[in-house]
Amino acid sequence: MSKPNIRIGFGFDVHQLIPGSKMILGGVEIPSNVSAKGHSDADVLIHAICDALLGALNLRDIGYHFPDTEKKYKGISSVILLEEVVGKIDALGWGIINIDATLVLEYPKINPHIEAMQKILAEAMKIAPEDISIKATTNEKLDSIGNRKGVNAHAVALVYKK
Repeated sequence: MSKPNIRIGFGFDVHQLIPGSKMILGGVEIPSNVSAKGHSDADVLIHAICDALLGALNLRDIGYHFPDTEKKYKGISSVILLEEVVGKIDALGWGIINIDATLVLEYPKINPHIEAMQKILAEAMKIAPEDISIKATTNEKLDSIGNRKGVNAHAVALVYKK
């Protein structure tokens, strides 16, 4: 029996929050009094999406492809990393059907920024904005996420063989 020409991948990422003036989520700079700490721009949403895409094709994870020990990735825009991941997938003859992602954070509120995120992500992944679902929830003031000490994101990606 032959396998269907679709695969699903799951991604998760978490970053500590530190005092700052902005947070970058989905490629969008959101004014905030906290920032995510990381080697790159710490865009937790894009990192989870990258891991979902890489996982769908058994290509390991974002840290394997873009290690935080490499100086060239220091402060890099995660949109660039996403474009590189999409290039790897495309080179293997696969395309993206859709992305479903959830951000978990207490602050800042991201609903006003979702359409801008979808537009940036769609351009980077060469898919339509309506093929990218971004949701946000809080952790109801429980644990480090709920106490505004961290942010995490979950993502699934469905890909198809071209």
